[in-house]
Amino acid sequence: MGDGEGASLSARLQRRIAEEIQRHGGWLGFDRFMALALYEPGLGYYANDLRKFGAMPASGSDFVTAPEMSALFGRALAVQLAQALDASGSAELWEFGAGSGALAAQLLDALGERIGTYHVIELSATLRQRQAQRLQPWAHKLRWHERLPARIDGVIVANEVLDAMPVQLLHWDGQQWHERGVACDGERFGWQDRPTPLAPPPGEFVPGTVTERHTHALAFVRTLAERMGRAAAFFIDYGFPEAEYYHPQRVGGTLMCHRAHRADADPLVDVGLKDITAHVDFSAVALAAQDAGLEVLGYTSQAHFLINCGLPALMAAAPLAQAAHAQRLISEHEMGELFKVLAVARGLGFDALGFARGDRSHRL
Repeated sequence: MGDGEGASLSARLQRRIAEEIQRHGGWLGFDRFMALALYEPGLGYYANDLRKFGAMPASGSDFVTAPEMSALFGRALAVQLAQALDASGSAELWEFGAGSGALAAQLLDALGERIGTYHVIELSATLRQRQAQRLQPWAHKLRWHERLPARIDGVIVANEVLDAMPVQLLHWDGQQWHERGVACDGERFGWQDRPTPLAPPPGEFVPGTVTERHTHALAFVRTLAERMGRAAAFFIDYGFPEAEYYHPQRVGGTLMCHRAHRADADPLVDVGLKDITAHVDFSAVALAAQDAGLEVLGYTSQAHFLINCGLPALMAAAPLAQAAHAQRLISEHEMGELFKVLAVARGLGFDALGFARGDRSHRL
């Protein structure tokens, strides 16, 4: 898709959102705006034909995820998933939001016959087509779904899924909380705040603070929990526990946009042409899972998790260039510390090896 096509797509999406704003009396909560910007059929960022995933800007991509960075990510993760599959007594592996299909390819290759069926839950028809092309060697094992089934047994993996779920924005003026929404002046979007009874967890907030509430992600976790039979779920994403997420110094929140491997903090421009994300409040996710009857198996940094799963040995056996790319997965100043892994389960009693050292569940 060329620049002209992209501009046309963005213009159509902006008109669609402007119509929605008008239909709601001139104001739209940011979570609804974000949902349209990312998922409006045919137009939203994850629903259009633009390329998203890749290691370098020259590829036309916007950001890189761990599986694109190094195939050793999937091979290390597979060690943990194999243990969880054994504990569940199942050969069913479920991936949410499979993106380019890179992680699925790595897991299918590493786990081999241990996987009977690889289920992909993917909302984007465009991404489903690209995944099918990339995963053709394992076509006989693949099943795609557009929604959750009534019951899931086996193992679930969600890599960089929760961060792309719509969030509500809250602004503290020093006296009360306001919900930040979007208004439209002609063809331009702008921020507009309204007083709200909504609030983040209790704490000290500096006047002017903007932060997020993860209502959609928590609803997703609760619904997923209802569908889990004998199953374990592994969430891998960037984020913090509650005490760090709502720290008084984090006055600008975590909302961020990504395009051509550059980050910016303005989701109201280039709508549909860039990703919009927010860091994950892992404390809230873990509590939602527990309230729904799930057990927390562990919570730690991506670095600790991958090291526990044997990544150093995989790096030692890999060519130098591959080992260098994999190093970024565990480096503290790259993905190693910012990304976390949270695992929850129902009906499975096992000590997940990915959390054998460095478990931080007590900090949630």
